Amino acid sequence: MRLRLRNTGDVVDEYRFEAVGPIAPWTTVEPQTLRLYPGTTGSVDLTFAPPRTPDATAGPNPYAVRITPTEHPEATTVPEGNLTITPFTEVRAELVPPTVKGRFRGRPKLALDNLGNTRLTASVSGSDNGDQLSYDIHPSNVQIEPGRAAFVNTTLKPRQIIWFGSKEDRPYTLAVQRSGVTPLDVAGTYVQRGFLPRWLATFLGVFMALAITFVMLWIAYKPQLRSEAKEKMQEAGISTLPPSGPTASPSPPPSPSAAVPSPPVPAASPPAGDAGAAAGAGGAGGGEEKETKAPERTAATAVQQLAAEDPGGRHICYRVYVAGEGWTDAVCDGETAGTVGETKPLKALNIAVSGARGTAGAALVHDPGSTDGRGHYVAPWSGAADGIDNYVGSTKKDAPNMLGFTINVDQGGGAVCQTAHVRDTGWLGMGCDDPKAGEHFTFGGSLENERWLEAVKFTV
Repeated sequence: MRLRLRNTGDVVDEYRFEAVGPIAPWTTVEPQTLRLYPGTTGSVDLTFAPPRTPDATAGPNPYAVRITPTEHPEATTVPEGNLTITPFTEVRAELVPPTVKGRFRGRPKLALDNLGNTRLTASVSGSDNGDQLSYDIHPSNVQIEPGRAAFVNTTLKPRQIIWFGSKEDRPYTLAVQRSGVTPLDVAGTYVQRGFLPRWLATFLGVFMALAITFVMLWIAYKPQLRSEAKEKMQEAGISTLPPSGPTASPSPPPSPSAAVPSPPVPAASPPAGDAGAAAGAGGAGGGEEKETKAPERTAATAVQQLAAEDPGGRHICYRVYVAGEGWTDAVCDGETAGTVGETKPLKALNIAVSGARGTAGAALVHDPGSTDGRGHYVAPWSGAADGIDNYVGSTKKDAPNMLGFTINVDQGGGAVCQTAHVRDTGWLGMGCDDPKAGEHFTFGGSLENERWLEAVKFTV
């Protein structure tokens, strides 16, 4: 658009132009200064270039230009206007993990990212060739705000059980359906394992055959046992019959105390001359002390201490693994964990809660094989109950940088809120999960490979 300006004063003046407001980063003013003689008119051009990202909210967006005269700076004026950004839709869906294994069921998760600038409303359904699987999808309908992500839990159940034999692959498809748009299909594989592996059936068959063979051989060749002492007495003419006369009463059985072993005899006391040596040897042994290493203070250690001090409250403690530095100290309830402005990426998060009935999360990491410059989710999800450490990401030497994360707490445990500091961007806005509004998870960070996490803050 073009902005016209007239110098109604009586002196030559120079005017400076500066775009202000929420969309100022996308606004360019050319030229940035304009010199006008009294009674003359000039113009400058405003160019708007909103990015194709969720930050460019669809609908009217106010803008303004601050005009400052050099000769009379007190006469600054700010004309305003509205820029209407048209809506666009972009959805990204990914199975986490793409392949699941099981005998009776599989539990993959479908990650949905709304990369458009309008709210996404969609339903999820499952299908496969031959109707070999049944699908339990929760939630089956989702609403996702721009720039947010949601996870759909899916339970796959085979209609027939493989009792014996090798595993079989069951390809399936989860379809993300939106009104008036071609469904977005995400393919996955369920590997169904046999209830009993083939080698176990073979082992049981061989074992039974060997057992039957052994019993038959035992019956056929049973050894004949006899008493040689009895035969020797018969050869000597000694009768083996009991003597005649009154029958002797049997002897009483031994008392139980007879079976109790006697206590050991105490060792003889050493001579007086050896007492000092013995004491000296004992003193030398007692003088050696082993160095004990203090236990690591994790997020669970910190949150357990807060829970002991405030049993009825909700708390969240966390620490981060900084590349080249290792784990930071654990902080709690909105404090900063990590570095700001030092371009040091995070590799992993350690989170623990109290009073929130547990937490779960997943990491979005750098993807060197990406074709669109974006990262990918790491499977599987990790979860932990109250007071237990939950780890997201990896601390291995070659672990990829974390770009973002998804986190939630139990529906009965309130809500978790987060804000993240991203490279070349700064602190992002606060995001919270809200199960009542259909937002079962909150996403923090960036989707782009070159914008990694540097620091985080959490509250519950």
